[in-house]
Amino acid sequence: MSTSKPYPSSIDAPQACDDGLPLALSRRHWLATSAAVLAAWSGNSAAQTPSEAQLERQAPAMPELGSHLRMPRIELLNGKNLDPAQTAGRPLLIYWWSSTCPFCALQSPSMEALWREHQSQGWSMVALSIDRKPEDASAYMARRGYTFPAAWASPSWRQAFPKPKGLPITLLVGRDGRLLLAEKGQMFAEDVQAIGKLLG
Repeated sequence: MSTSKPYPSSIDAPQACDDGLPLALSRRHWLATSAAVLAAWSGNSAAQTPSEAQLERQAPAMPELGSHLRMPRIELLNGKNLDPAQTAGRPLLIYWWSSTCPFCALQSPSMEALWREHQSQGWSMVALSIDRKPEDASAYMARRGYTFPAAWASPSWRQAFPKPKGLPITLLVGRDGRLLLAEKGQMFAEDVQAIGKLLG
């Protein structure tokens, strides 16, 4: 449901005609100016991408286990592309994270260990960053020495594949495209390690 935008507070109706114009002309001048300003303000607002706070408020609940989950094509931070056709028929681990999330900072080392240990077992992984820009995610991963596949989930991309409410979010899609695991919040190292048993 759409909500109406408040008018900019800088526009006030004139209390008296003090611009040297007749009162009727002054009012018409004010109305024309106000309409132009409001149109420009409305257009600029519509052109803006949703803020992180807006996206989080609109975020859906966690998907149900057993539901079908298909992620759109996305460009990875290393310049390669992850296409749904590449992940069809094999498990896909999706990890929503941010370089500014303290709980992600605690879980990410375990995700890296999982990737290093099991990456040759015929499954795919993508860590979807919701940082303000991809460079923030790339720099953070370089500093920490993370090698797992990662991508920047832009606000526009997330319109097609929204992040569930919360962070971090860990989802495992099975070979049949159905959700096998859905965890919100930090997972302990032993819980992340247990994901390896679901990848076979």
